[in-house]
Amino acid sequence: MKNNVIALLSGTLFGLGLAISHMINPAKVLAFLDVAGHWDPSLALVMGSALVVMAPTWRWQRRRPNGPAGDNRRNDLSRIDAPLVIGAALFGIGWGLVGYCPGPAISALALLRLKPLIFVAAMIAGMAILETFPSRKY
Repeated sequence: MKNNVIALLSGTLFGLGLAISHMINPAKVLAFLDVAGHWDPSLALVMGSALVVMAPTWRWQRRRPNGPAGDNRRNDLSRIDAPLVIGAALFGIGWGLVGYCPGPAISALALLRLKPLIFVAAMIAGMAILETFPSRKY
């Protein structure tokens, strides 16, 4: 229960940060990706700020014997494999096409607009499709 409360509070804080920084606006994200046109560097500032906050947390986490939830699961952050590369490519393609990634899209649901609703529905459908495949280690 404690982990669920922490996850809810963390997600709420993350969504609030996205809304305050206007990163739930796809036009702002697409302007960041338009390096040959009217480039908007503000997304780089948001990402840089996130790295400043997360760097000490990552360092602290590496010293812990268990995963973030107190379990024994740890991610191998040094391995680059096909699922990682394919997932990153799909994420980047989707982000570039519509200007949403999962976090901002979920936060944008609060605006009650059709585009984030379609994006989140498609994301949920993709996760459901993945669950129908035979279990394999990713």
